Amino acid sequence: MITVNNLSLQFGKRVLFDEVNIKFTKGNCYGVIGANGAGKSTFLKIIAGEIEATTGNIEFTPGERMSVLKQNHFEFDEVPVIETVIMGNKHLYDVMKEKDAIYMKEDFTDEDGLRAGELEAEFAEIDGWNAESDAAELLSNLGVKEDLHYRQMKDLQGSEKIKVLLAQALFGNPDILVLDEPTNDLDINTIAWLEDFLADFKNTVIVVSHDRHFLDMVCTHVVDIDFKKISLFTGNYTFWYETSQLLLKQRSDKNKKNEAKKAELLDFIARFSANASKSKQATSRKKALEKLDIEEMKPSSRRYPGIFFKQNREAGDKILTVENLSFDYSDGGHIKDVTFTVNKGNKIAIISRDQLAVTKFLSVIAGKDKAYNSGNIEWGITITKSYVPNDNSEFFKDESLNLIDWLRQFSENKDETFIRGFLGRMLFSGEETLKKCTVLSGGEKVRCMLSKTMLEEANFLLLDEPTNHLDLESITALNNGLVDYKGTMLFTSHDHTFTHTIANRIIELTPNGILDKLMTYDEYLVDERVALQKIEMYS
Repeated sequence: MITVNNLSLQFGKRVLFDEVNIKFTKGNCYGVIGANGAGKSTFLKIIAGEIEATTGNIEFTPGERMSVLKQNHFEFDEVPVIETVIMGNKHLYDVMKEKDAIYMKEDFTDEDGLRAGELEAEFAEIDGWNAESDAAELLSNLGVKEDLHYRQMKDLQGSEKIKVLLAQALFGNPDILVLDEPTNDLDINTIAWLEDFLADFKNTVIVVSHDRHFLDMVCTHVVDIDFKKISLFTGNYTFWYETSQLLLKQRSDKNKKNEAKKAELLDFIARFSANASKSKQATSRKKALEKLDIEEMKPSSRRYPGIFFKQNREAGDKILTVENLSFDYSDGGHIKDVTFTVNKGNKIAIISRDQLAVTKFLSVIAGKDKAYNSGNIEWGITITKSYVPNDNSEFFKDESLNLIDWLRQFSENKDETFIRGFLGRMLFSGEETLKKCTVLSGGEKVRCMLSKTMLEEANFLLLDEPTNHLDLESITALNNGLVDYKGTMLFTSHDHTFTHTIANRIIELTPNGILDKLMTYDEYLVDERVALQKIEMYS
């Protein structure tokens, strides 16, 4: 049990949390959501004891061990990988190191012998003899190869370090598990394993994530940080989102009577409970939904940007043909024999084991990168393109431009009222529109790039990780906007739900050509024939 009592946090005049009261109980997984800057990571740091609240306190059940996913990827650089994982259980690690230090002494005394005996008994009691094998199993499950287990952390690549730190947090069955963006930079197989692990985890999990599919698969509750308050909702992210949208619709419909509204909510909850059978957390979530108090449900005050993509002209039959394209990328990476034809209405997800290959590919197809080895790229004459790169820094270098002037560059309509209205749809209003484009956050820059794309009204979109830096509200709005988009597109995203709900075709880049399948992302992931072909293409 974790009990948050009258918690407030204030930085100068800015109040982040005000009089928060909430309880976290064993056996549940709590997904913490909120707009960028709402204080999600800060709240986790308060729970972990890394930040002290202005007022209030947090009470823990005595004797429970908390484990927190470390964010400093260089903290353990001089430590062997397997030891880094075992350090996740501090008490076990301290006993192990003290015991080893005694045995290393040259002048071993009777007192040392007595102390060693005490430590051996305690070590056995806390299952210390299985610590190394348990740590190795965790690492292997997370995709860290055995030949790296006894290397130092500094010898590992960034993605491998992330997996080790995740193994450290999971090690030793902690009573409370605190995870801030655990899926960042993880591949789809590792995320799937983590989903299974957390679904079977019997203790308390508190997690921040922008991955809606991950939240749906693991969470029994949603913790919503909104307007300085923290509210607890039963169900996963999709249930929270759809409920909040239904409640907003009901609030705006003044003619509906309370009984009719209640009946509509009950019907929705019943349908969602039935669908919960598909989830790994099905039983506990279904029971929790059945106990919901309708009277306590309130609509969220969260604002969603208005993202709608139009075409300035409908494309003809000839869209894009790529023949025998080959290119190099990063340090020694090579993709060859890329041949495919894009048909009208295709929404193609480009994937690869190496995301750098995808970024290079999209840049080449967009015509921004001319450095490819061979091949032919032929566009139809009716095609108008809009490209959103992963790295958008080149668009925000001019210190003289505020947001109005920045967006005006890409608009045929130069009227300030029109530009302000467009920025307002993307949640930039009032004095925010006068901010210099050079001081924008990562999420604000992406929203500006999406504004630019909407103004261009292209019939072909090329999007490289457009969900990066966005909060859940913006991701959801962008997702819905691209589902409704009538044009054609090539895109890539780490967001599982985003990719599955938009793509009707998958192209995977491999060192020996491509896999090209007319199916959804989820179908692609579970198709046995695809799995066999991938083994051959990557060999």
